[in-house]
Amino acid sequence: MTRNRKILLAVGGVAVLGWLGYANSGIKRSSGATINTEKIEMRDLQATVSASGKVQPKREVKVSNEAAGKVLKLVVREGDVVTRGQVLVEIDPTQLLTTVENREASLASAQSQLAQMKVQVETATVMLQQSQDALRRAEASIKTGLISREAYERAQNDVKTATASLKSSQQSVLTQEQRVKQEEANLSSARIDYTKVKVFSPINGIVTKRLIEEGEMARYSALSGGTDLLSIADMSGVQAEIEVDETDIPNITLGQPAKVTIDALPDQSFPGRVTEVGNSPIQGAAAAGGRATNFKVVVTLDGTVPGVRPGFTCTAVITTATRQKVVAVPIQAMTIRELVVDDKGNPVKAPATSPAASASPAPAGPAPLKPGESRKEIEGVFVVQNGRAVFTPVKVGITGEKYFEVVSGLKVGDEVITGPATAARTLKDGDEVKVAPAITPPGGTTAGR
Repeated sequence: MTRNRKILLAVGGVAVLGWLGYANSGIKRSSGATINTEKIEMRDLQATVSASGKVQPKREVKVSNEAAGKVLKLVVREGDVVTRGQVLVEIDPTQLLTTVENREASLASAQSQLAQMKVQVETATVMLQQSQDALRRAEASIKTGLISREAYERAQNDVKTATASLKSSQQSVLTQEQRVKQEEANLSSARIDYTKVKVFSPINGIVTKRLIEEGEMARYSALSGGTDLLSIADMSGVQAEIEVDETDIPNITLGQPAKVTIDALPDQSFPGRVTEVGNSPIQGAAAAGGRATNFKVVVTLDGTVPGVRPGFTCTAVITTATRQKVVAVPIQAMTIRELVVDDKGNPVKAPATSPAASASPAPAGPAPLKPGESRKEIEGVFVVQNGRAVFTPVKVGITGEKYFEVVSGLKVGDEVITGPATAARTLKDGDEVKVAPAITPPGGTTAGR
């Protein structure tokens, strides 16, 4: 039996004690206890779990800088509504502008050197062409003996030297071209960094936190990133994060419907569905000093909620089960009795006693058990039969607001005892009872049968 079930059974009768006492006060005393009853009917039941928590955005973004510098302007405050692309923060651009100018100068210098090296390539090409022409003339002259062998070899060496010089100049051009590309990339990066002096909102939402002030330094490094400047919550998707008692968690599953009420928005309720059920207890909420362990459950609301803010207190009522047209018993009718059961767990009825036997003193203490018998606490109700209270074991299903679903033990038309509260505590199986007539107590609701 769950802890919640025991609590319901313990306090069920107390809920009606006040007005039932009023009803019984005017009834003439007679043999047997005066009780109130209700006939079993078919009802629609809905089992719910209620828990409180906080409203949170479905998405919250921390906005940080990507460029270091002093904060010159902070254009939003907490609670401001912002749109995607809106300027939020402006950072001092002086240092970044200087970097851009230096990169531009470095690129210009590299491009100038590249132009000079290309001229050197052209010069080396001309020199190679001239040395090749001189070698061809030397080859023709050496055959006729007009030049010496030494002059011919010198002409060959001049060609080799000019060829090497040309290749060196061409390689220098290639190297300088790569340097120019690197300087262009550095300039592009510096220009991109310069554009980051303005921080824009990445989403539509509400500024929930402002973590920096004008004049403070916004730091940035490639390893640790930037400084957290602001937090923005997208309130177009709202969810209720509630804390549910451990005894209710087994009944909660994804997709179950719920209704959420927000304290700051009275007289309204918002539909939603369970989208997350925690598998581990909430840290710090574990059982201590007798308190129950709680689990986090997230209910995502349908649509938008105008005027909502993160952190608003809310209560969610989750529908965990529904039943249509089932036999239902009033919660206050249910009670617990210790019965003798056989080896199969079936209650053992005490033998009927004659009037003479009932007049004799009852033996002290409970009757001895027979082999295979034991005593067990059984849930049930007292049904009125022929002027007597007959304890009837009942197996129940889901728990509605005022009624239990009856799985077995009762049928439509059975008359069960619902009060007064003392009856639930003191009645015994077979006691004589008298049903109180129906009256109207203060408040206008009919009491009794």
